[in-house]
Amino acid sequence: MKERRLLISFSGGETSAMMTKLIHERWAERYDRIVTVFANTGQENEETLRFVQQCDDAFGWGVVWLEALVDPEAGKGTKHRIVSFATADRAGGVFEDMIAKFGIPGPGFFHCTRELKERPITSYVRSIGWEAGSYDTAIGIRADEIDRVNRDHRAKRFVYPMADWRLRKIDVNEFWASQPPLSRLELNPSPFRLNLKGYQGNCWWCWKKSLRKHLTIMQETPEAFDFPERMEAKYSMAGSNPRNEPKRFFRERRTVADLRHLAATTQFEPASDDAREYQTDLFSPLALDLGGDCDEGCEVNFGEAA
Repeated sequence: MKERRLLISFSGGETSAMMTKLIHERWAERYDRIVTVFANTGQENEETLRFVQQCDDAFGWGVVWLEALVDPEAGKGTKHRIVSFATADRAGGVFEDMIAKFGIPGPGFFHCTRELKERPITSYVRSIGWEAGSYDTAIGIRADEIDRVNRDHRAKRFVYPMADWRLRKIDVNEFWASQPPLSRLELNPSPFRLNLKGYQGNCWWCWKKSLRKHLTIMQETPEAFDFPERMEAKYSMAGSNPRNEPKRFFRERRTVADLRHLAATTQFEPASDDAREYQTDLFSPLALDLGGDCDEGCEVNFGEAA
């Protein structure tokens, strides 16, 4: 009888963490082996890294920490290296290696998730002897994100437990708000949660965020954009560049300087912290809120990134 295998792609967000916890509780008998991986991009919020480690310590998932190993030679694929909470890149070296070879990611150039998450994870899985088609992959997409489900998910053996269980953002918030504190010895113990506002997300400055989120983060922590600003100055023409023009990270070809200017001169309603909201606001203004697949974590929807 073939070994029943499940790969959990743990993004470091609360949705993904809830999925991982429930899988280990509900599906332990369904699979012979469950492997949980986290791919660090080098531009994660420190709270993300801490939350991944806290979850692993608290629940015993045996999370495998991975980073991309980008070969600068053309035609050589991205591999992986195994790291830990202590050794994980926090300065952006992994991200810069990817940009130096493939160029600045952004609208029309969706290679950051592909190279920094999908390919290192795939490389690791192959290294432990799991061939394509021999395992299921669990991805943390909720019922209120059903449009993000990979159209070929059955053929690719992708499973979406959160969507199948009809769990939404409000359910995730309530789940983590109900968790006991890690230590009851604290003077004012708080629930065990990812200590980030909902709009901050795991990646400091992810280009997929809405303009409102970018401007809010720019006003609160402008240093979060120092890294992409350096990358724009250094690698604007790197990678595939059929238009032969400088690449930009952000929508409408905005630069970091553009965002800094807008944040300083524009009056706008700051983004709300939906990680602490327990009812859905159906009537938020849209113009500033157009975003992509960036919630509190960047879920790897394998095979969707070009």
